[in-house]
Amino acid sequence: MEPLASVQEALGRADHEEVLRLTDVILAERPGDDAAHELRARSLLAVGRVEEAERHAADAVRLDPDEIRYRELMAEVLSAEGAHRDAAAEYARLARNDPRQQAWILAEAGERLDADQAGRAAEAARRAVRLDPADADAQLALARALLRAGDPAGALRAATAAAELRPGDPRARETLADARWMSNHDAAAFAEFRSLAAELDGGERDRVIHKARSLYGQHAGWAGRVVLAVPGIFRFALARGWIAVR
Repeated sequence: MEPLASVQEALGRADHEEVLRLTDVILAERPGDDAAHELRARSLLAVGRVEEAERHAADAVRLDPDEIRYRELMAEVLSAEGAHRDAAAEYARLARNDPRQQAWILAEAGERLDADQAGRAAEAARRAVRLDPADADAQLALARALLRAGDPAGALRAATAAAELRPGDPRARETLADARWMSNHDAAAFAEFRSLAAELDGGERDRVIHKARSLYGQHAGWAGRVVLAVPGIFRFALARGWIAVR
């Protein structure tokens, strides 16, 4: 079997120790083997050695700047490293070269949002929506970006579209509840948070309960403030449907 085929096989079965061993040998013999750099970077990224992965991804790009696969890998590595602006720039470059690749546009929007560039995230998400208005992920990305950008009306429209395109999806429902809250439709937002809290678990459940508690606090009278004072009591009352926002 060819050396690179052996590396591909090892990567496919997630044997990262073997990938690193084999690419050590290949790169010692052929330092300019861009494919070996790529495969080594993918393995390093998978085991959390992100800085090393970036070096090898950069070598692959340097050796073959036109290979889309290497550019996409570089964006993934930069994202994992927390360099979201740089990752967004890579995805934007890819999308400019092939503007019908929805995945790259949405990836750019996500990275822009992680980089606190809500306006530019919304611009990217709008491109994705124009490309396919029936894409729930595109509508959801636009809603989230507009929420962060402070456009409640636009966020509500996009979140409503996402929820209609993907009924029952917890991410779409939570984003719609967020947009309703920002649009002062507090009763509907609280009811959705309560429903989600009954369906989710772990950190996701804690997040929507925190939102429900914050929203309830904006409306609570003296009795409600007593409920809010003890998180356990609030959770119990929320689960039983004993509290609501009017």
